[in-house]
Amino acid sequence: MKNQIEIEPLTAEAFAPFGEVLDASGTPDKLINQGLCGRYHDRATLDFTEGGRAGISLFKAELRALPYRLEMMERHPLGSQAFLPMSMDPFLVIVAHDDAGKPGTPRAFRTEAGQGINFYRNTWHGVLTPLTGPGLFAVIDRIGEGDNLEEHWFSVPFDIAT
Repeated sequence: MKNQIEIEPLTAEAFAPFGEVLDASGTPDKLINQGLCGRYHDRATLDFTEGGRAGISLFKAELRALPYRLEMMERHPLGSQAFLPMSMDPFLVIVAHDDAGKPGTPRAFRTEAGQGINFYRNTWHGVLTPLTGPGLFAVIDRIGEGDNLEEHWFSVPFDIAT
């Protein structure tokens, strides 16, 4: 049995059930720095529970190839998680709705240059998947006590097509 998923472009509308697309599209909310810098204000809903706080970490992820074999998804029940690439390279974002405590059928999105994402708290998602060389990401997520990682391994992996 083979599970195959086609990659979709990442749009705010398509990604809305899982989180937020972080980019600088449209008109800035405000001009700052003597009118030479556009501020796109408050783009992510940071959501942390049980005494956690926001932290910024750097993740360096290995290059992945397409087709990509999705064997595992994870979620973070105690906090949201934002990924901001530190280059203009696209990456693959894989998400799924919760289906009775495990991931439902996954969806795969390809970012455009300059897009980041923020997963809502408790959203099933795949691991960091850079598509053009190793990826360096700024990650904003919950720092604190408690078990904030749940993994699910699929009995039949999914293949993410080009």
